[in-house]
Amino acid sequence: VQLQASGGGLVQAGGSLRLSCAASGRIVSSYVMGWFRQAPGKEREFLAGIRWFGGRTDYADSVKGRFTISRDNAKNTVYLQMNSLKPEDTAVYYCKSYNDALGYALWGQGTQVTVSS
Repeated sequence: VQLQASGGGLVQAGGSLRLSCAASGRIVSSYVMGWFRQAPGKEREFLAGIRWFGGRTDYADSVKGRFTISRDNAKNTVYLQMNSLKPEDTAVYYCKSYNDALGYALWGQGTQVTVSS
């Protein structure tokens, strides 16, 4: 399986972006797809996750109400809709396929999001 993230770019504060993460290869329904980000000088942080099977979602408090994660099983693609963006949302955004119980994790390449004030 490979993960291809896209959709980053430059946006003004208050604007929106939608990130996509396309998974190629065999998808295991018990896996979770998540979005993380890493700003310069900071640790990578969890933003949102969604289960391929059932679609249950989880969000970090810092993005709850502004970011929405969704999936399209037919396209093996997970999205992160980001609204009301702030300069502090500037970071490299990564998608990840994982199952902590099985010790499985696969990262996609990052996509840069820059929010100007």
